[in-house]
Amino acid sequence: MPEPTVSPSRADTANRPNVSDYVAVLVATALWATSGVFIKFIVASSGITALALSFWRNLFSFVLLFGGIAVLRPVLLHVQRRNLPWLATLGGIIGVLNIVWTLSVLLNGVAITTVQLAAMPAIVAVVAWLIWREALTWNKILAIALTFAGTVLVTGLGAVSEAQLTLPGLLVGFSTPCTYAAWNLVGKKVGKDCSVLTTLTYTFGFAALVLFPFQFFTPQPWPVPPIAWLWFAGLVGLATAIPFPVYFFALGQLPASVASILAMTEIPIAYVYAYFLLGERMSPDQVLGAGLVVAGISLLSGRKRSNH
Repeated sequence: MPEPTVSPSRADTANRPNVSDYVAVLVATALWATSGVFIKFIVASSGITALALSFWRNLFSFVLLFGGIAVLRPVLLHVQRRNLPWLATLGGIIGVLNIVWTLSVLLNGVAITTVQLAAMPAIVAVVAWLIWREALTWNKILAIALTFAGTVLVTGLGAVSEAQLTLPGLLVGFSTPCTYAAWNLVGKKVGKDCSVLTTLTYTFGFAALVLFPFQFFTPQPWPVPPIAWLWFAGLVGLATAIPFPVYFFALGQLPASVASILAMTEIPIAYVYAYFLLGERMSPDQVLGAGLVVAGISLLSGRKRSNH
């Protein structure tokens, strides 16, 4: 079947992705998927709101990375002035993503928000093709279709069909994958000029600044139970400080469209965690959906990498 677009960009041709780059994204998404488990435990033990938790997560991640780099390799904290606007933009995108995700969950529910988020790989693939001339192959298009269909099934057809959508809900919901796509695209651009650790340190700092004004209107639980601090340490360390650098490293090696499709494995992995750790059961439809997502991901490595 003929490819519908242009050949890969010069950068893609010069830097062929390795199997380790694909594995890196999958490892990052497997760690990201623990976020839901940690967040559920934190909220259950402390009653903290989503906006407050997002702020403290970004702030503590910034402090952790900044302190570690300052001790181990302080030279990485120096950035050129021309890169600051890009770092601020990336941080602002993450802050906005936290806000629109929260609003979408409130307006549409978790199921619809997750399905809307599954549109992200398609947005990234089209924009990356327009900007960087990344190849938009039939292989990628089929992978996007399979991951989207799998996401709908994993999220639950019943919840999707019963949802009562409103115009504000649709607009906010659509802004979620757009913001997520912007995060991938801007992250790839910033990663070309700054190291991974430098990028993430300042990104978390700027994201915390974006979320800070909302904390005056958000309840802040105090005192925080010791068990909640333990879960929060897992959220910051295992689900944030480790997977973000791993993903950004892989994003610098892979086409943005490929990385974004691979990142959708977070959805079925999160449901597997929920099954084993939270006692949530998966229906046959959800198992089939997880299989479709895996099938879509496998397409990306089933063809020659030159097609990506």
